[in-house]
Amino acid sequence: MPSAADWLEVGDRVFVRRYAFLDQSIGAVIGGAGAVVMDTRSTGPQADELAADLRALTDAPLVAVVNTHHHWDHAFGNERFGPPIWGHDRCAAALRDAGDAMRERVIADLPELADELAEVRIVPPDRTFDEAARLDLGDRAVELRYLGHGHTDNDVVALVPDAGVLFVGDLLENDAPPSFGDSFPIAWAETVGQRLMPLVRDVVVPGHGTPAGRDFAERVAGELGLLARLIASSRAGTIGLDEVLATSPYPADTTRVALERGRRELENPPHHPRGG
Repeated sequence: MPSAADWLEVGDRVFVRRYAFLDQSIGAVIGGAGAVVMDTRSTGPQADELAADLRALTDAPLVAVVNTHHHWDHAFGNERFGPPIWGHDRCAAALRDAGDAMRERVIADLPELADELAEVRIVPPDRTFDEAARLDLGDRAVELRYLGHGHTDNDVVALVPDAGVLFVGDLLENDAPPSFGDSFPIAWAETVGQRLMPLVRDVVVPGHGTPAGRDFAERVAGELGLLARLIASSRAGTIGLDEVLATSPYPADTTRVALERGRRELENPPHHPRGG
């Protein structure tokens, strides 16, 4: 049975629930006017489990959902929650234009989820923004920010200023290396190092893994910066693949994906690294 004890309170009325599937960390913020949930999980049944867990946590009405980015494990449960769903402009566009193709790729990789994924009705965010938005919970607010390209081109963070908690989605992951599949490794380092770090106060909640503090964010920022420098040096021909793999802070398979993505990014820089 769902229990409020399954939620970890990381700040005043700010909670995190970790799910074994993909070691995902889902957040909930409760205010006088209701609650906000960060991401909706991967399938209808997973979203239903989250909804039951939220009811065990609070009887406050759910007044908003936030998609930290468009990936299936963060947004395919949207239908079970309904509007208002907040996300970046490009999050909505990606789910609308490429959601079905993403579903097919995931089914090929995870055939055990094929039936559940086939039943998902992909629902993009209906409340979108370019750089910033504010969710009013009566006695407190949640501030949404787009900081630049990183894990995707539409990652947003959610800051709870009065609690010192920052939900960062997959811009930072704990207990496992980052995922670089459709990332922008060069811009990612700048996004985290220059624009995310100034927002970090007490608690950082990653999209996957253990909530942590500033030391964690600084470590990952340093790792992403090192990786970006290695990619740039590799493309310039000053170091070879073996040195990149030996020096990278991440496993070889992860580094190879990041290297390919980074080389592509350097050849064709994104036109809207921040905003637009």
